[in-house]
Amino acid sequence: MKTFKPAAWLLPQPVLIIGTYNADGTPNAMNAAWGGQWDAHEIFISLGSHATTDNLNRNGEFTVAFATVDTLVASDFVGVVSGRKDPEKMSKTGWKSSKAENVDAPIFDCFPMTMECRIKEKINESETGFYMVAEILSIHCDESYLAEDGRPDAEKMELITFDPIHNGYIRLGSRVGNAFRDGLTLK
Repeated sequence: MKTFKPAAWLLPQPVLIIGTYNADGTPNAMNAAWGGQWDAHEIFISLGSHATTDNLNRNGEFTVAFATVDTLVASDFVGVVSGRKDPEKMSKTGWKSSKAENVDAPIFDCFPMTMECRIKEKINESETGFYMVAEILSIHCDESYLAEDGRPDAEKMELITFDPIHNGYIRLGSRVGNAFRDGLTLK
């Protein structure tokens, strides 16, 4: 077995698209990989210093969408191009947005599922960013991505995950088991 020095290799890493409004009211988005579920109704995201961080400091409300195979190029673009440096950043993505129902943030039309969130707590806030814990206020899912039971179908979404080891994106695969059930066969 080969041993490596500590690195940010926790797998899989989501490709989160954080939507906020700039001070002038225009939509902004960034790509963030370091996040996850905090508890049943909260998520956490680690953020550096970005235009999005400025927006969150001004207004603690945002949306989180999940990048897909179809949105990969533009999702990567909003991660490598700063809204501080390129005022045309969002027009280059081709994404259209509408105002979220419960928060003052944009929902982009090209993503299968989007969460509306509000910051609950900032941890270790400094000039380089912060960790945030946010409450999920609602979840929107395009009806074409619903399963027969009426709930979101992750397989239909063709979600991608960030590969921090080789700096790439990987399509998430198909269902291979049943949580809270398959393990019971070993009882």
